[in-house]
Amino acid sequence: MTPSRSRAGTGPARSRGYTLVELLFSAALATVLAGIAAPQVLAGLDRSRAWAAARYLAARMAMARAYAVSRSTTVALRFSPDAADVAFQMFQDTNHNGVRTRDIASDIDRPLGAPTRLSELFPGVVIGLGGGEAADAVRIGASDLLSFTALGTATPGTVYVRGRDGLQLAVRITGATGRARVLRYVPRDRTWVEWF
Repeated sequence: MTPSRSRAGTGPARSRGYTLVELLFSAALATVLAGIAAPQVLAGLDRSRAWAAARYLAARMAMARAYAVSRSTTVALRFSPDAADVAFQMFQDTNHNGVRTRDIASDIDRPLGAPTRLSELFPGVVIGLGGGEAADAVRIGASDLLSFTALGTATPGTVYVRGRDGLQLAVRITGATGRARVLRYVPRDRTWVEWF
């Protein structure tokens, strides 16, 4: 008696690979899913850059404050608007009358580093307001100098940061403590909320 070929495992050997149709279907499905996910990934990347830029700016302000307190001098961040962005640079008071624009121009108050633009470090992020000029985004009084004293106090004000996707953030400096906080604008409520 010969064994029956209808039992499982005794029939003709099956191919263990994938067919061309199965491979094409898998590739097409992966392409469609990647196409759906790409805009969300890019938007998330833009938001991350904007948050990182605002935190970087707040950290530079904290560094200027710490430098002023540790050296018992006045240190200032100078904001210089140009066509598309705002450059900022740190200066130290060397003649004990505060950091002044006139003393910077005369090389009396010395720079502590090169000018920096957020757009150079974080592509797509600028110091700016939605639809506004770059100069309007730095609100620290009549001067373009954000000063920190040896006592830890500062010029109060706000510097606005805008991401590529329109995310609007603000770095707000309090005068009495010289501390910087990062705020986010919520368009739906038209309010600024603190970000931790």
